[in-house]
Amino acid sequence: MRNLVLGIIIPIIFLFNYNPALSFDFAPEVGDQAPNFHLEGFNKNIKSKSIWELSDFQGKWLVMYFYPKDFTAGCTLEAKGFSELKKDFKKYNAEIVGISADNQDSHESFCSEKSINYTLLSDPEGVISDKYGSWIPPFSDRNTFLISPEGNISYRWISVLPINHAKEVLNVLKKKI
Repeated sequence: MRNLVLGIIIPIIFLFNYNPALSFDFAPEVGDQAPNFHLEGFNKNIKSKSIWELSDFQGKWLVMYFYPKDFTAGCTLEAKGFSELKKDFKKYNAEIVGISADNQDSHESFCSEKSINYTLLSDPEGVISDKYGSWIPPFSDRNTFLISPEGNISYRWISVLPINHAKEVLNVLKKKI
């Protein structure tokens, strides 16, 4: 009887006293070399380019964020936040890249309809999302990584809330420079 009661009570305690610090994630740690990627994508300002790699951003800071799906409320809010601050990120030699499982056509529509002014990459099988600890099939989890000009993870945000997230990332970037 005691084991039965403990078997019920302990999971309930963990359920209602969830502490993110106790959770385990598979995302690269600060200081790790950022995993390379080779993905198709869309950028309305560079229409001649269709494949992006980590090395394309060498010598620049890279804000790489993973998000679940184009056109959803939270993803639109997050994407527009980064778009609105793109000029500020550029002042600090930083590029922005969003990654989701959506295809290039969806990204193109999303960029056009929502005025997204940076690169969105397609990771339909979640291979790269998984390398960054951001894959919960069939979607990418909402994680963000600040990658240094040398290609190392400089800061990371796990399971972020989209509201004001771009400002939070910009503030950390300013402190890193």
